[in-house]
Amino acid sequence: MAVVGAGPAGLTVANLLRRAGIGCVLLERESRAFIEQRPRAGFIEEWAVRGLEQRGLGEQLVATAPRHEKFEFRFAGRRHTFHYGDVTGQRHFVYPQQLLVTDLLAQYTDAGGDAVFEVSDVRLHDLTSDSPAVTFRTADGEHRLDCDFVAGCDGARGVSQGYLPPESTVKSHHDYGIGWLALLAEAPPSADGVLFGIHPRGFGAHMARTPAVTRFYLQTAAGETEADWPDERVWTELRARLAVPDGPITEGKLIEKRILGMHNYVVEPMAHGRLHLAGESAHLVAPIAAKGMNLALHDAFLLAEAYQAQYAGDPTGLAGYSAACLPLVWQYQEFSLWLSDIFHHTAATGDNPFAARIAEARMRRLLGSPAAAAAFAELYIGKNADL
Repeated sequence: MAVVGAGPAGLTVANLLRRAGIGCVLLERESRAFIEQRPRAGFIEEWAVRGLEQRGLGEQLVATAPRHEKFEFRFAGRRHTFHYGDVTGQRHFVYPQQLLVTDLLAQYTDAGGDAVFEVSDVRLHDLTSDSPAVTFRTADGEHRLDCDFVAGCDGARGVSQGYLPPESTVKSHHDYGIGWLALLAEAPPSADGVLFGIHPRGFGAHMARTPAVTRFYLQTAAGETEADWPDERVWTELRARLAVPDGPITEGKLIEKRILGMHNYVVEPMAHGRLHLAGESAHLVAPIAAKGMNLALHDAFLLAEAYQAQYAGDPTGLAGYSAACLPLVWQYQEFSLWLSDIFHHTAATGDNPFAARIAEARMRRLLGSPAAAAAFAELYIGKNADL
């Protein structure tokens, strides 16, 4: 087996294959130090945490990750606390992706798993034959890995997706027409959880990370860059979009400032011959509802189980892998699009007052109807995604 990409999906697949006695080699274009330190979001839904735990991969996460079971909408100058844990009985675990990657990589390599870092010129060969192969280059020269299957887990910028034949592949796109400015501040959290600021000037968000570091997001116009957002403008907008009279925003040194393009895509099917995609190789969901890492883990659980069944003589899991993954992929895409309408369209008063008023009506229904709140909470926490 070849596993291309050492993110959450690839590392989960590699660990589960190794534990099942199936030999695999993990290939990663970056260095180990880089992927263990690269800041990434980290809201993991409870079903995904329990899936890791049941498979022997979640001990450190469960032992140390803070839990969140509520958030605040800040809307029209007021707080609106939403206790989704009370409705669903489930929580988010706050565990930045780099910590999960570090844990999974240690478990894999400490147990003798074969991993090759800083590879380049990765190419896949003979995917529709019984003997596919992967060639790649390292500092030592060119290498060839003959294998039974290839798990393409190398993300949106990886090579695996490019091996799906265009004549039989559908790639569906959606562009939100905005950006998010992702910020890390050396500042204590201003609240003990997540704040969603819904404001005519644009969306803003606050997410507690550690006692000394806070993650913020700001909606930006299409085409804006980090240079358009000096520190003074950042804090002015965060105060405007998030602060309430009894809830000021704590400021500090900004240590990360990065514009995220807000778009989604889904590739169907998620397989071709002996190649199977998982995670962002197959689908990207904008960080609006923190679904990306959860979907990657969902794919990885299903793919590892399908490979194990294949080696045990049952090919039905691999044959049905894409069809098994896609319903949750599309459910999360739909929810993110719906939530985006609430988050972002209140900023459209000048350009599209109809969309803004619709967003406000949705917010009032969500805050005023127990039935609407319950439906929202189940989608927000992914309650029906259990494996």
